[in-house]
Amino acid sequence: MPKEFFSAIGRRKTAIARVRIWPGKQELLINGKPISTYFKGETFKKIYQAPFIVTETLGQYTGSIKIAGSGLMSQAHALVHGIARALVKVNSDQYKQILRDKGFITRDSRMKETRKAGQGGRARAKKQSPKR
Repeated sequence: MPKEFFSAIGRRKTAIARVRIWPGKQELLINGKPISTYFKGETFKKIYQAPFIVTETLGQYTGSIKIAGSGLMSQAHALVHGIARALVKVNSDQYKQILRDKGFITRDSRMKETRKAGQGGRARAKKQSPKR
């Protein structure tokens, strides 16, 4: 890893992505694995490449990423959030407004609703009431 890098943290639901990027041509590594093996499929590829495509920096940065928590889709969106925040640190004047317009910098605050005690299994489920 080089001495100078740009780091940021991205979040979505309970997923947290700690992103470090620096100029380079190698593939991004997530938890020590190449990004293409961690996120398989074209759907994930479109998601995590979006901030690079919008800022026209695809293939110009490499990095090391640690992701934990939640499911794969939330981890992918946390990664996008982290990459966007790191790119803003690279060049704030040029990238900040572009990324904000696309919604990559804004943290998605939607979380799972907590379950209520004494009501059944889920957040809004109620126990069935007997008629008589």
